[in-house]
Amino acid sequence: MFSDPVFVILAIVMLGVVAILGMGIMNFGKGTPDAAKRSNKLMQLRIVAQAVAVLLILVFIMARGGN
Repeated sequence: MFSDPVFVILAIVMLGVVAILGMGIMNFGKGTPDAAKRSNKLMQLRIVAQAVAVLLILVFIMARGGN
């Protein structure tokens, strides 16, 4: 499984989603207008990263033959 490049890329993207989510949540706690704007941008980026992760999951499943 770790030798499959799609799986490795998928794992990296999923870790990136978690990191972006964590940074966005930390910014919510600051309470400043700049932090709110940055947090909003991070959450938008998280949605894009999640979409990429879902597409990679589908590619991974199709590459494995759906088993």
